[in-house]
Amino acid sequence: MSWAATLMFAEAAEAADVIARQLTANRDAVAAIGARLRRDPPPVVVTCARGSSDHAATYLKHLVEARAGVLVASASPSIASVYHQAPIARAMLAIGLSQSGASPDLLATLRAAAQVGARTLALVNVEDSPLARLADAVLPLHAGAERSVAATKSFLATMTAAAALVAAWTQDAVLAAALDALPDGLRAAWASDWSPLVEALADARGLYVIGRGPGFGAAQEIALKLKETCGLHAEAFSAAEVRHGPMALIGPGFPLLVIRQEDEAAPATDALVEDMVAQGAPVLVAGRPARGATALPLPPADPRTAPILAVQAFYRAADALSLRRGHDPDRPPLLRKVTETV
Repeated sequence: MSWAATLMFAEAAEAADVIARQLTANRDAVAAIGARLRRDPPPVVVTCARGSSDHAATYLKHLVEARAGVLVASASPSIASVYHQAPIARAMLAIGLSQSGASPDLLATLRAAAQVGARTLALVNVEDSPLARLADAVLPLHAGAERSVAATKSFLATMTAAAALVAAWTQDAVLAAALDALPDGLRAAWASDWSPLVEALADARGLYVIGRGPGFGAAQEIALKLKETCGLHAEAFSAAEVRHGPMALIGPGFPLLVIRQEDEAAPATDALVEDMVAQGAPVLVAGRPARGATALPLPPADPRTAPILAVQAFYRAADALSLRRGHDPDRPPLLRKVTETV
């Protein structure tokens, strides 16, 4: 397969170096934040984000709830910015996730949280942004400049920062070791051959992207990128939720892309794949091969970091798929790099 040189391709290819840089640069800061959270754990965490950053927040939600046992809710930014209300708990931890750190609605939400005494944390790429200045603590993404409209390395950096935060908070040595191995894993994922995805979706009109647990945020991001860069309508569902109505559309001519990791959700995910193959649907599975489905290879990884590798492998394939379908992945129609919503 030949790959054209696009900004999306070049920037996604930098992800392994970005993650290595972030893990080194943030080591002391993330340890300090983790120690504070252990001394004074919040009763609830509230995330505030939009777009790709909100998909990273979905990933963060799973890790915090599964490892720290703390409920995570997603704030609606317009409640503060448009409706001028602040349903904020004083003792909560409010986390803003953003590339630019400049969107007025995110700033309004974190400002409202700070005004009632909540702790605030920013995961942000622009270190001198308004969001970074507003927050009590900052975990910079260290992704560097990103010129393609489609966010790639900054999204992977946000997922990594989220995992590093949870590893430090819960003193999870296994997750910490998985993060240390992540740069090498990303390089291997980037080299993985996902050309079957390009062939399968070259003429597709729509599909579902399925994930569960730590893989659901990855599924959300992949579905967004298929719309954004490939002009292909994609919806993300959990492997459980897709059985409640959406599966009525599944059959020949309606593909599924399944993000699978080797954890407690794997048996149910495998059962879904088996059922969808039986319905005649074209099914692509990232991870372990499944009978009747097309395998998309990934390097072995901890289940918590495997979705990060899946997204990296997908980005390379998405760039090729976009060009194959006659699109420019760097310049999606009607979109711009920084979207500042109220």
